[in-house]
Amino acid sequence: MYGVMRLFLLGMILVCMPLSAQPRLGEIKLPPGFSIDVYADELPNARSMVLGDEGTLFVGTRTAGVVYAVRDRNGDGRIDERYTIARHLNMPNGVAFRDRALYVAESGRILRFDDIEANLKQPPPAVLVAELRAYSHHGWRYMGFGPDGWLYVSFGAPCNVCNKAGYGTILRMKPNGSDREVFARGVRNSVGFTWHPQTDDLWFTDNGRDMLGDDLPPDELNRAPKPGMHFGFPYCHGGDIPDPEFGDRRKCSEFTPPEQRLGPHVASLGLKFYTGRQFPAEYHNQIFIAEHGSWNRSEPIGYRISLVRLKEGKAVSYMPFAEGWLRKGKAWGRPVDLLVMPDGSLLVSDDKAGVIYRIVYKHK
Repeated sequence: MYGVMRLFLLGMILVCMPLSAQPRLGEIKLPPGFSIDVYADELPNARSMVLGDEGTLFVGTRTAGVVYAVRDRNGDGRIDERYTIARHLNMPNGVAFRDRALYVAESGRILRFDDIEANLKQPPPAVLVAELRAYSHHGWRYMGFGPDGWLYVSFGAPCNVCNKAGYGTILRMKPNGSDREVFARGVRNSVGFTWHPQTDDLWFTDNGRDMLGDDLPPDELNRAPKPGMHFGFPYCHGGDIPDPEFGDRRKCSEFTPPEQRLGPHVASLGLKFYTGRQFPAEYHNQIFIAEHGSWNRSEPIGYRISLVRLKEGKAVSYMPFAEGWLRKGKAWGRPVDLLVMPDGSLLVSDDKAGVIYRIVYKHK
């Protein structure tokens, strides 16, 4: 009787446990010559990624509250070591790496793990910034070091649409947390940014507001070549769409329009310029964007990786590159962040399936 009861309780636990979706790689469509495989699995809620000097991949999360470290020591395209280097954190989405140290952005503070790749089993953290405002709505941070050596951190608006001083920005600071300043304003919620490999301009995605219907407003791909620019939120969306509540206060012409309008409600997150040499030359210095997928739409869209092509520094096209995570209105995976690896492959994190994919190109 005890054994039966034990099996029953175990079954109930398994039923109640949240399970990650199983990757269905055969459903993902890529251009000819490309293929996709699982690089790392069993990483619940895997989101932002950054690579250490010695090849360790660090992965932030949001709802899981942990930070992972994984390694592919034998170079076979699949990880063979994994660590959970931090637990019980408050939405540790943002990760960055510099001078052998890992930086982790929680909602209300930034941690630094010095000499992290030599201390993966028991890394001692230090609090770099302790007084960031913590909040739940758009309170998860994206973070990265720019070519100027400053640490950039997103600071999303704590609402669908509102006008609250100090929010809706991208901040930057020195690596020691000093000299904090606002770099860009009018940014509703950026959960991905990167820098042009030739001009060093900051490019970032921005999630458009909700509750204006299926097709308004678009998400945005923006460019900030200098500090002090304003990108319109909450007054204007997509470059020329006045907000119904705040649009009468300022004109859209006062703000910097997006370089490229993206799909409405696709939840554009991580983006990277492709700087590797494995993919064909036509992809070099072009922008890949992870679209997490819509929730505020009667027919879901997104759940894919898109490609924005540039010509002479200007966006000239926007198209799907990899899709198939959405089937018949149901999503089994949700791309979050992208990372170009030293061998030229492209990593993609998926917080719904709890995996990281690796996209490669094989010459014909």
